[in-house]
Amino acid sequence: MILTVTLNTALDLTYAVPALVPHTSHRVDDVTERPGGKGVNVARVLSALGHETVVTGFAGGATGAVLRELLGALPHRPTDALVTVAGNTRRTLAVVDRSSGDTTQLNEPGPLIGADEWAAFLGTFGELLPGAAAVALCGSLPPGIHVGAYAELVRLARAAGVPVLLDTDGEPLRRGIAARPDVVKPNADELARLTGAREPLRATRDARRRGAHSVVASLGADGLLAVTPDGVWRAAPPTAVRGNPTGAGDSAVAGLLSALAEGLGWQDRLIRAVALSTATVLAPAAGEFDRAAYEDLLTRVAVEQHAPAA
Repeated sequence: MILTVTLNTALDLTYAVPALVPHTSHRVDDVTERPGGKGVNVARVLSALGHETVVTGFAGGATGAVLRELLGALPHRPTDALVTVAGNTRRTLAVVDRSSGDTTQLNEPGPLIGADEWAAFLGTFGELLPGAAAVALCGSLPPGIHVGAYAELVRLARAAGVPVLLDTDGEPLRRGIAARPDVVKPNADELARLTGAREPLRATRDARRRGAHSVVASLGADGLLAVTPDGVWRAAPPTAVRGNPTGAGDSAVAGLLSALAEGLGWQDRLIRAVALSTATVLAPAAGEFDRAAYEDLLTRVAVEQHAPAA
């Protein structure tokens, strides 16, 4: 079983418009509604790949009820182990501009989590860990959760002997990486905020020195850069693609996590991650991927190994 943690789950709404023009009214061409939050998106991809997957975190209020209903209706659905809270689960809105292919994202902050609700989550997390082959800690923290929450969860996973991947930003990332997760997966902006460096290799090496066993940086259309104990790796799709990038990073996490749970090496982990993230850009909504494109890309992603990690 693979466990994903989404402390700030969301109901993801995607609007498609012919062109997004500020200060005007828009007629929406298409609306999609999906259970979301980074770890939920990761779990959806893992389940579609055939992995037994469990989702935990928080869900509450009318929005949380819709999220759980949609989660349960998925054809390949992860097990719902979300902890019910009093507050209302947030919504995220992605507006896709069909003329340019660009996406504008609006994210609500999430419900206020009380001390008793955090304690209930820790109990659930502790019960699930012994059955997990790997765990992903993903996304932002809702209000009320202490900034060292991910560091606490990394330490609990490590104590249980479960490989842990961390995908977050800001101070939760800074503190979480010091707890020595097995893999950290920031994007270029998150890396820059963490390290102060914009050059990808320098920033990725700096992030690894802060405590992570391995760091895999998302570089958008340029693919992934990984600094690991086995060396430095670069992986990229064969060609640039246009589409909705929402959820592409989450699909990369799913690829890394599934390959980690299967005991695959870094080359295969990165091929799977790049193929999934690229296939997600080609799909219409977050948490989905174009399966035909994914299977084709598995044979065409370019991977290069460079010098040993510094």
